[in-house]
Amino acid sequence: MHEKLAEYLSQKIKKGRIIEIGVGFNFKTALKLKELGFDILVVDWNPKAVERAKELKLNAVIDNIFNPQLEIYNGASAIYSIRPTPEMMPYLLKLARIIKAPLYIVPFSTDAVPKGMKLENYKGLVIYKLKAKDI
Repeated sequence: MHEKLAEYLSQKIKKGRIIEIGVGFNFKTALKLKELGFDILVVDWNPKAVERAKELKLNAVIDNIFNPQLEIYNGASAIYSIRPTPEMMPYLLKLARIIKAPLYIVPFSTDAVPKGMKLENYKGLVIYKLKAKDI
């Protein structure tokens, strides 16, 4: 899944900073994107997750999507989140609209497509996307 998502994002985003929101302790996609030459920032509310990301040489910051520090996200080429909780979805959409960046979400299998997002299937991987033009 992580390889496919990194491949998909690398085809959609050509340059600039990509931000993963709610990284937790799963760094595979961010590490693959970094390996592909992207400027990656991972964000999580958990200081231990951020500390671990930094140990892996990822740029990482602590933030809370429910009350985001907008300066962290301004200028992002795209944001993505892997299996965010349903409560996070409206906040991810709101943030994408505020910073005017495309949003990509890999959902849990039972999650409904959030309003305004489109469903895309990439090699069997379900991805919800909000394009910049739809913002």
